Amino acid sequence: MARRKKIRHHHEPGHLHEFTFSCYQRRALLTDDSWREKLSRTLDEAGRVEQFDLVAFVFMPEHIHLLVNPRLVEPEFGRYLARIKQPFSKEIKEVLVRSSSPLLEELTVWERPGKTCFRYWQEGPGFDRNFFTPKAISGAIDYIHHNPVRRGLCEKAVDWKWSSARYYLLEPPRQQCPELPFVHGPPLGIFD
Repeated sequence: MARRKKIRHHHEPGHLHEFTFSCYQRRALLTDDSWREKLSRTLDEAGRVEQFDLVAFVFMPEHIHLLVNPRLVEPEFGRYLARIKQPFSKEIKEVLVRSSSPLLEELTVWERPGKTCFRYWQEGPGFDRNFFTPKAISGAIDYIHHNPVRRGLCEKAVDWKWSSARYYLLEPPRQQCPELPFVHGPPLGIFD
């Protein structure tokens, strides 16, 4: 039996975490705006329940990057990610069932003899990196925001709607876009 890849999350108070995870087989499944809005609401709920503040994000067609600030001393990373991936995957499966989409069959995989499952996200934990210096945090935010530019999806980071780039362009008080997840921004004093 194949072993699942485990990820060890290391956390120290004040560390931010960048999570990256992909759609199943790195397929471009995140191209529907209504699905991206559902993902935004799922992120908001997961952050509220598990006490993670969203610092920066980008939704790419086949993967996402999140930079988060855990508010708890001992955050539950696995639970936070599960609260994003599982409800969103279930919601998308329901959409595909209602519409009788052929994509439902393509994303239904054999887990073992006699057992199938719907797989929206690539199996495994994805990636987690810690950032704690202002320079590293700023670099992570820039990296996240410039993903669509590097891929040729837009010319400037602020042109890609499905990221927090515009949030950082505006001066406080920043107006949040209702279709996007709520961005808390960096922790106070981090760039002072």
